[in-house]
Amino acid sequence: MEKLKVLIPGSRLKKMIALLARRISKDYKGKDLVLIGVLKGAFVFLSDLMRELTIPVSLDFIQLSSYGAGTVSSGVIKIRKDIDLPIVDKHVLIVEDVIDYGYTLDYLLRFLANKKPASVRICALLDKPSRRKVKVAVDYSGFKLPDKFIVGYGLDFGEKYRNLPYIAAIDQK
Repeated sequence: MEKLKVLIPGSRLKKMIALLARRISKDYKGKDLVLIGVLKGAFVFLSDLMRELTIPVSLDFIQLSSYGAGTVSSGVIKIRKDIDLPIVDKHVLIVEDVIDYGYTLDYLLRFLANKKPASVRICALLDKPSRRKVKVAVDYSGFKLPDKFIVGYGLDFGEKYRNLPYIAAIDQK
């Protein structure tokens, strides 16, 4: 059985999400904004963030997968579900749960740029900069985390723990 250690309680998550939403609402006031959630992990964060925004937005999802040995990404990305909304001349905000290696977001930025949006920016609740292999600019960043395997608040381990109302490190001993 895995042992969990709470890293970010739900109350701190709520405060950070409200802060990010205020910044996003201010920056995109009067603009046509499309939120694109990266499935599956970002859906909880996206849901809470969207409700805190004070501007109208459109919503879509994309699902990607990277194949590699074990827990290490190979950098080879496959789109499992593309967006449905047209984003030509619209401002796009990618909403991601956690950024570690950067391979997926680097690929996603290039993929979405081919759809000719007015702009593409990134909002991530969690960031693990020590794991970064590809440099990506995170425009709205919540918490920086150490190199630990994390679960909760949409993030899983074997499809479990997504429902936790907090972020926890998992000890697989």
